[in-house]
Amino acid sequence: MRESVRLVLQELIEAEATAVIGAARYERTPDRVTERNGVRPRELMTKAGTVELAVPKLRQGSFFPSVLEPRRRIDQALYAVVMEAWVNGVSTRNVDNLVVALGGTGISKSEVSRICAGLDEEVGRFRTRRLDQIAYPYVFLDATYLHVRGGGLVTSKAVVVATGVTGDGRREILGLDVGDSEDEVFWRKFLTHLKSRGLAGVRLVISDQHAGLVAAIGRSFQGAAHQRCRVHFARNLLAMVPKNQMDMVAALFRTIFAQPDAATVAACWEQVRDQLAARLPKIGPYMDDAKTEVLAFAGFPRAHWRKIWSTNPLERLNKEIKRRARVVGIFPNEASVIRLVGMILTDTNDEWTIDERRYLSEGSMALLTTTSDNQTVAAITGSDL
Repeated sequence: MRESVRLVLQELIEAEATAVIGAARYERTPDRVTERNGVRPRELMTKAGTVELAVPKLRQGSFFPSVLEPRRRIDQALYAVVMEAWVNGVSTRNVDNLVVALGGTGISKSEVSRICAGLDEEVGRFRTRRLDQIAYPYVFLDATYLHVRGGGLVTSKAVVVATGVTGDGRREILGLDVGDSEDEVFWRKFLTHLKSRGLAGVRLVISDQHAGLVAAIGRSFQGAAHQRCRVHFARNLLAMVPKNQMDMVAALFRTIFAQPDAATVAACWEQVRDQLAARLPKIGPYMDDAKTEVLAFAGFPRAHWRKIWSTNPLERLNKEIKRRARVVGIFPNEASVIRLVGMILTDTNDEWTIDERRYLSEGSMALLTTTSDNQTVAAITGSDL
């Protein structure tokens, strides 16, 4: 039965690809708009079991078969997490209603375990895949927080996600874990695992100023630069300012990032620092300490600045995680968090892979080689800790 399902689905995928391309495999027609360029494997969970399909890749443009429904794996993971919570008696009224709506009344613990095991295996493969096929000059690290039950208590756990920009300008999800975002040991273990999978070529790490994370970055990526998220820094800066002066301070701060080159960015920072310190003396030392990390982006190609001076590129990803997690409310354990978020990230990574638009153009990525000898940002070293 499973093989029959696979054959039918594969035929549907091939037929849809033929319609998009304008020609069947090995066929020459005047209506052809592009060519096949290999395939990528894709697993699909069906009532007959998990089937492995081959999705054609195109030389130009992108193709994603409608029969696969990009979010189906996420929905399956969400279902599994909800059922696990419900079976273990930790769900809310909304979860109970959803279980009933999904026809999940009377499901056994063994059935939930079977579903979860299949999902965990797929997420495990994604989290441990090799990363040594290409360099990742830019790495983004961020955390969002979900409620998890453990030891009889409900606590807020950090879900940390690493994304990277490849040497050819495409984005990828690199890693995922759950832990304490302020714990250096946790972050070092997370970053060490990324490196053990082949992560290399890192030139800039973009993150918030979590205490443990900054120390871990210094030990794990010596020789790279650290970009402190300018958005988070601005929020912290405004928290030191009287409410009636916030708009003025925010406007002044934004002028720093409107400058055309690294030298004027640094000069503008000093001007803004002096103006604000004259009114609010405590701002002076605060800006002095943060200058190198907040302005790290200026040592890289101008075309990249808007994409690397903050962790904002991860905000959309965090919102999707929060949206899906809101249905569950309280996760029964950390494994269920990894399961759901892992599926979200797996599908997101697939979408980034087939996206026609690169995050950064190949031409601008080539500029990185011209800045390596003229880097104006202090590199991370062990002595900086």
